[in-house]
This record gives sequence, structure tokens and C-alpha cells, in this order.
Amino acid sequence: MLDLRPSCEHCNKDLPPEASDALICTFECTYCAQCVHNLLKDVCPNCGGNFCPRPIRPAHLLIKYPASTKVVHKPVDLENHYTKHKLL
Repeated sequence: MLDLRPSCEHCNKDLPPEASDALICTFECTYCAQCVHNLLKDVCPNCGGNFCPRPIRPAHLLIKYPASTKVVHKPVDLENHYTKHKLL
């Protein structure tokens, strides 16, 4: 089951369970759409994979399966990211 992490790992923007701009990679790294498209160039800085929209868990299921409250905030070294993934 997806964690539904509460914020963008790069900018720490709040991404509540109903956020339509939350994107995840195959390992559930979670970023906001603005960071993914404008800064990360659609490449996950952790695994090098792509992103897809994070599903929205229906409100009635959040009661039994709540979203994570654990914040993962580790801003990306963008220069290293661009070099590592040949994005320049």
C-alpha cells in the first residue's frame, strides 16, 4: 500500500492525500509537479526513474488506511542531479 507521503521531498510543499499535483517514482519518492517538471526534468534524483501521478485514496479509506505523516525533506543537489543523469 502506498504511504501517501505528506510533502515534496525537495521543496517541502504540503501534498495532502487529495493533492492532484503529487508525483511518485517506482520507489514512492514523492515530489510536487512543479519540482518534477521544472527542476528535476522528470527524472527521479534517487533512482533515475520516471514519475507518474500519485493516486488519490478515497476519503472513506483514509480512515482505515491513513496517509503517512513522516516528512522526507532532502533537497536535491540540482547540479549533481543534472550531471549524474546527463540532463544538461
